[in-house]
Amino acid sequence: MTYEYQQTHRYFAQIAGGMETLGAAEISELGAAEVSEVYRGLYFNADAVARYRINYCSRLLSRVIAPLANFKCQHTDQLYNVAKKINWADFFSLNHTFAIYANVSHSKIRHSKFAALRVKDAIADFFTEKYGKRPNVDTGSPDVWINLHIERDRAVIGLDTSGGPLHKRGYRQTALTAPMQETLAAAIIRLSEWQGERPLYDPMCGAGTLLSEALMHYCRIPAGFLRQRFGFENLPDFDEKLWRDVKKNADAHIRELPEKLIGGSDLSPKAIAAAQKNLGNLPGGEAIVLSRKDFRDIPSLENSTIVCNPPYGIRMGEKAQLGAFYKQLGDFLKQRCRGAIAFIYFGEREFLKYIGLRPAWKKPLVNGALDGRLAKFELY
Repeated sequence: MTYEYQQTHRYFAQIAGGMETLGAAEISELGAAEVSEVYRGLYFNADAVARYRINYCSRLLSRVIAPLANFKCQHTDQLYNVAKKINWADFFSLNHTFAIYANVSHSKIRHSKFAALRVKDAIADFFTEKYGKRPNVDTGSPDVWINLHIERDRAVIGLDTSGGPLHKRGYRQTALTAPMQETLAAAIIRLSEWQGERPLYDPMCGAGTLLSEALMHYCRIPAGFLRQRFGFENLPDFDEKLWRDVKKNADAHIRELPEKLIGGSDLSPKAIAAAQKNLGNLPGGEAIVLSRKDFRDIPSLENSTIVCNPPYGIRMGEKAQLGAFYKQLGDFLKQRCRGAIAFIYFGEREFLKYIGLRPAWKKPLVNGALDGRLAKFELY
């Protein structure tokens, strides 16, 4: 059986809102061709080498989908019938677990959960008729992720070649409340255009996500370096030798982190302990100097690149208090960071007005449910 992606060599990548153009540039560097942007997504062409490299090296993508079947669909019975005709034994066996995630928009089929259930039933019935048994569903950590996308009565059933969200790098084993997603941190580092020409510092480092992404960026550690498996290993045309070569070539570019190039601090001892643990999971992470310190106690951060994700109030009572906090941050940048460039992420964009500095630019970047803003400040 020949599948859609084998005929067209075209894939779909999911990406957070605001990162589409950035992601298009990244995957083009990694070998994608004919890239086109849609809201929270990228369509692109790729051969097997590029497919492996993009999954292994992309810092910005959420998932990469290989379409198996693309068809007009106005009823869940049509969905079931097409899904049942796919030879699922090409992708996994009775010993594997699977899960389906779906999204539906502007279509006669309106309920994504019911649509996913119909595909699940089709897969179960395919195996039952063929082998007398069916594989188990595991919605937490399945061996195989299947994607269903229905838009304007057009359905695409695809296999998730990433094998789960790519932001789960594997280094963040200790998290604090409201952590920044790894892909957002990577986007901030990319937008900073920092290449190690000056020290990089995070004065509110939390669990160390921005520092970890800065480390991986400078040391050229592939984003998937710690991942155990990828979904493309389930494709019928998976070439293990080719994948090993792609991985070996990417890993060959890893380099050491110079002393004192990356550093960070945080007021919370819990945050520093978490950051040390998370950074320790990456090559070179032990070379990053961390200290427990309030940013107001830092003597100076002159001629450096500053990256930061300050706290933002969830409860209404914190708004006034946080306004004062952001004013103090602005004063710190003005008075003690001459010659520096700061990239501050505002989870709540209204706090931009309290910082008392005019940004060189502002860019919308989504962090989960937050429609935040990244602002660049040039400090003379």
